[in-house]
Amino acid sequence: MQAYLKLMRSGNCLMAAIAALVGVFIAYNIVSANATADSYAAAFPTFPILDSLKVFLVVFFVTGAGNAINDYFDIDIDRINKPERPIPSGKISLKAAMYFSLALFAAGSIIAASINMICGAIALVNSLLLIYYASNLKRTALFGNIAVGYLTGSTFLFGGAVFFEYGGIKGVFVLFVLATMATIAREIVKDIEDIEGDREDGAQTLPIIIGPKKAAYLAAFIGLVAVLASPLPYIQSLMTVRYLILVAVADILFAVAVYEILGKNNPAKSSKMFKMAMAFALISFIAGA
Repeated sequence: MQAYLKLMRSGNCLMAAIAALVGVFIAYNIVSANATADSYAAAFPTFPILDSLKVFLVVFFVTGAGNAINDYFDIDIDRINKPERPIPSGKISLKAAMYFSLALFAAGSIIAASINMICGAIALVNSLLLIYYASNLKRTALFGNIAVGYLTGSTFLFGGAVFFEYGGIKGVFVLFVLATMATIAREIVKDIEDIEGDREDGAQTLPIIIGPKKAAYLAAFIGLVAVLASPLPYIQSLMTVRYLILVAVADILFAVAVYEILGKNNPAKSSKMFKMAMAFALISFIAGA
């Protein structure tokens, strides 16, 4: 059992599942606030504890499945770089890892469908995307970055989908876009940081294809667009003034991250600043909802 938990990277699964619960909480606060002005306000449900538990399990299982299928496709690399991992160490066979991953994908999608069909569709699409990412997209220019950005942002889509009949997805869509853009920018910076190792591995990442400088400009552009768009949730009355205050801190950190990659050519520091900025952005979402 310990080997399978390691294959899933259970710690990462737990963090992703908690983030999904945050997404449900934010979506509930936004949608319930909007409902007070609408005709269905009296019928709006209390916080869905059972569906939240299902969301937790779905994200835990699907994230674990994605990590497992990633190790399945990375077996040749892991034999050299990470021989202690469950598959290259022989603790779990390739076939067992594949079946385990598929079982987790299926369980997550079925549980998601029991919430509603929109949640089921998102879980299924994300599962298929994770498989395609591990097998093909991860080493491609930009498309892999976009996939990771979408998968990160879809935490908010999934939370909103729990309240689909009350306009939940519409309510959190701008948060999904902001999280997706910020993640894409950081993923490009991470590829710049890892350019030497990726080149040796034969990967065709964006910095390898167009050069690190041009890739840095693109990451900076995407990050700055996210900064300029960050007031939108407040302007749309989705968030309170607390969001506006806290997201300003995140915006400053994003600006520093852009400066580190463009002005100082320091992708490692830039990546860390992007990560800090995204953490503050999540805090601002929670505080302002």
